[in-house]
Amino acid sequence: MLTLAVDTSGLTASCAVVEDGNVIAEISTKHGKTHSQKILPMIKTTLSMLDKEMKEVDLFAASIGPGSFTGLRIGVVTIKGLAYSLKRPVCGVPTLDALAYSMSDFKGIISPMLDARNNQVFTAFYRKTDGKLDKLSPDSGITIKEWIDKAGKFNEDIIVLGDAADIHLSELKDVFGDRIVSPQLAMTYPRASATALLAEEAYHNNKITSAYELEPFYLRKSQAERLKKLQKNKA
Repeated sequence: MLTLAVDTSGLTASCAVVEDGNVIAEISTKHGKTHSQKILPMIKTTLSMLDKEMKEVDLFAASIGPGSFTGLRIGVVTIKGLAYSLKRPVCGVPTLDALAYSMSDFKGIISPMLDARNNQVFTAFYRKTDGKLDKLSPDSGITIKEWIDKAGKFNEDIIVLGDAADIHLSELKDVFGDRIVSPQLAMTYPRASATALLAEEAYHNNKITSAYELEPFYLRKSQAERLKKLQKNKA
């Protein structure tokens, strides 16, 4: 089984191909051009390196959020178009799930966090044992103070990763000390390989969808929508 996945939820664009549980190719870039300019050439390059054609892909997958509104739309629309044209199933994978899954097994809590601006984060809490991910809380958009309150309920080490982890690391260590663990920088961004592996698992558990049904997952409205609502309320 050949699975192709993309992640465009943040500043990094990533594309990966997984075959029967093995990552056989992955390209990630955080340099120049927009995701709309990069993602299709990245897909074509990845398949070309493997001497594969698009029609050989059995399952398409995309990271669906939370994350950048524009980035998520680009990734989802790209995968929807490819899957529809080839009549293939698709799978949407939550960005935070993929981030947590990218970590190795950890004796404690895994908490990916993405910057939601204004001292807020998109986050969730997980355990990972024997390669299996157990989600302990739903995705949420909360302040860092609220995160600290939630994390305080776990009397364990907590590994934090994602683009917001570095922003708030000093504050978190002030509160929790050595219980806060920070991985290497290379592990702090979403990777399409994790998205592809989770999508393949979902496929085998009959949790796939059609190209029509795939949609981004937003925890909150875009800034433009919030401003529009605010202006409407003032009128």
